[in-house]
Amino acid sequence: GLYPKAFCKIYPDVLGGDENWVNVMHADGAGTKSILAYLYWKETGDVSVWKGIAQDAIVMNLDDLLCTGIYDNIIFSSTIDRNKNLVPAEVLEAIINGSQEFFDAMKGFGINITYMGGETADVGDVVRTIAVNGTMTARWPKSKLITNEKIEAGDVIVGLAGFGQAAYENEYNSGIASNGLTSARHDILHKTYGARFPESYDTSLDEEVVYIGTHKISDEFKDGQRSTSIGKLILSPTRTFAPVMKKLLEDHFDAIHGLIHCSGGGQTKCLKYVPENVRIVKDNLFEPPIIFQLIQQASKSDDREMYQVFNMGTRMEIYTNKKDADAVISVAKGFGVDAQVIGRVEGSDKKELVIKGNDLDLIY
Repeated sequence: GLYPKAFCKIYPDVLGGDENWVNVMHADGAGTKSILAYLYWKETGDVSVWKGIAQDAIVMNLDDLLCTGIYDNIIFSSTIDRNKNLVPAEVLEAIINGSQEFFDAMKGFGINITYMGGETADVGDVVRTIAVNGTMTARWPKSKLITNEKIEAGDVIVGLAGFGQAAYENEYNSGIASNGLTSARHDILHKTYGARFPESYDTSLDEEVVYIGTHKISDEFKDGQRSTSIGKLILSPTRTFAPVMKKLLEDHFDAIHGLIHCSGGGQTKCLKYVPENVRIVKDNLFEPPIIFQLIQQASKSDDREMYQVFNMGTRMEIYTNKKDADAVISVAKGFGVDAQVIGRVEGSDKKELVIKGNDLDLIY
């Protein structure tokens, strides 16, 4: 791409031929979260769970694009591969309708995403249940790109929480998003799921790592005053930060030095995109929400692995000036998204990440 540190690959304007514009095409999906939806649907009969998977596939694309500064006039194509003997048309309908409902909701915030169809393939010899993916494409002016090249020592990092209930969400979000779900599924859910649904896992795996948890999807789980099911917690749709980021990119563009979506790689994701001569210090991350505590207890993973795999509640990082941090936080909170300064950028002779706080002292 044109900008090596940009969160997505950015290319010259092939579509328009204008040297002042660029093209971005990005592909991603819901990953193995679709297997959790499959189990939930088979156990409860609730087909609406697939709308969340549609959102997962979209947001994993959209929020990556946001990190390059792109938030409008986007086109989307979906790719759904299924085993038609196990996944009927009503599931496809829920996913397709769920996608359009999400786009309609975003349009209300001035974020225009056009659904241009896609491919639905019956490939039971290839896919055991269903895979839900998508591709997003946008054409964008160079002058409005975030390329992470401005990240420098002295910056502070504002973190946006992936959990809670944003003003544009209908219910509590656990913050799980769409990464680390293979581990979460096998570590949390009971052995009986493997016996009842052998199509839901790779049968070449050692049985000692397959569905080794103690919970059923329908088990009730109490978190303070809130009560929900285990299934709902681990299937919370991935939160988009698009309404927040649109406002920030329109009103505070010059204050944004870099953007990192803490997806695959969790809190270590930033190491791929920050300059070589900095140390990232995160010493005020959000207290991990209950879903990550549940996963850690079930998996017996240490803190180092947890923060390397999961977002741990802090899913979007905004690198900015100290003087602009309060304004950035205020915009996020205006949408009901919790935000705080989670750390800073220091000069260093080698690139590294330090995570501290609450008995944490990790160096990557």
